[in-house]
Amino acid sequence: MSAPDGSPVGAERSIGQLFASATAEMSALVHDEIALAKAQLKQDVKRGATSGGAFSAAGAVLIFSLPMLNFALAYGIRTWSHWNLAICFLLSFAANVLVAVVLALIGVTFAKKAKKSKGPQKVAASMKETAVVLQKAKPHPRPELPQDRVHEALEPVARSSS
Repeated sequence: MSAPDGSPVGAERSIGQLFASATAEMSALVHDEIALAKAQLKQDVKRGATSGGAFSAAGAVLIFSLPMLNFALAYGIRTWSHWNLAICFLLSFAANVLVAVVLALIGVTFAKKAKKSKGPQKVAASMKETAVVLQKAKPHPRPELPQDRVHEALEPVARSSS
C-alpha cells in the first residue's frame, strides 16, 4: 500500500512531501466540490427549462390550436349528437382549456421541484464544513529526532525553499 504521492505508508516523509500531499488533497477536494456544484446546477437548470417548455407548450396549444380544433371538434360533436352548434363550440373550447390546464400543471410541478432544490446551498455548506474541519486539524505528534538527525532532516527543506 502506498500514500497518494507514491511513498510507502508508514515510511517517514519529509515536511515538503507532507505539504505537497496535503496541497494535492486540498486541490482535489476543491475540484470535487466544484464538480458537485456544477452537476447540481445543471440539474436545476434542466428542471427550469422543462418547466419553461411546458408553459410554452400550454400557451402554444391555446393560441394555435383553438381556431382549427374548435371548428373540427364542434362540427364533430354536432354530427354525432345533433345538438345546437353553439353548444358544440363551447364543448370544443372547454376541451382545449382542459389540455392547457394539464400542461400548466406539469409546468408548475417542475417549477416547484426546481425551486425546492438546494444544490448550491448544500455545496456551500459542505465547503464551510470542510474549512472548519481543516482549521481544527492538528498534526499528529512526531517522535523527537536526535540532534544529529535534526540537521539532516532540515537540509532537504532548506534546499527546496531556496
